[in-house]
Amino acid sequence: MDTRAGLAAGVRRWVVRTVIGTVVLAIVLVIGAAVRVWQVARIDDFSPAGAVLVLGAAQYNGVPSEVFRARLDRGADLYEQGVAPYVVTVGGKQVGDVFTEAEAGRDYLIERGVPADAIIAVSAGANTLQSVDQVAGELERRGMYSVVIASDPWHSLRTRTMARDAGLQAWTAPTRTGPAVYTRESQLTGIVRETGALLWYQISHHSADFPEVVHQ
Repeated sequence: MDTRAGLAAGVRRWVVRTVIGTVVLAIVLVIGAAVRVWQVARIDDFSPAGAVLVLGAAQYNGVPSEVFRARLDRGADLYEQGVAPYVVTVGGKQVGDVFTEAEAGRDYLIERGVPADAIIAVSAGANTLQSVDQVAGELERRGMYSVVIASDPWHSLRTRTMARDAGLQAWTAPTRTGPAVYTRESQLTGIVRETGALLWYQISHHSADFPEVVHQ
């Protein structure tokens, strides 16, 4: 009886230690990912690239949202600084929309003074991963393999990871204006959201973005 009790106690200790070890490991992984999201968000890499990639965001009947405008303004600034000879806009459209995110972005950049022939609009992509894959395919067809990514700071690491997985040489120069960086609360929210999305991508190789989009 004592032997059985001792064996049961040993099993319980092993289970408890395993659970605790798993929890501690998970916490370490989450904290490590969050730190990397924060670190990459602070990087501005202006190395010359084949194109500036501006990730899509919400648009309203062809008018970019505040988040999207901040990304587009960053893309235009990088183009004007000579970082790349092209700017890529990307993104499909929600059901009922007239314009795709890529089209709305293209029109906004033209108004900002970027020449139309320097803009590549890729009107496809229901989420970050699909958008990056579509851009990688389009640039490969044009013999281009490097991008500097203009997106929200907290979005940078996940997007860069996806772009490199898609075969692109990719680095980041994120926005420094817009809702994503207005307040400490918005910054913390962005880091938490992107940490979860990054870990999900690394585990599943799927995107954690789920807007309903119609491709063109």
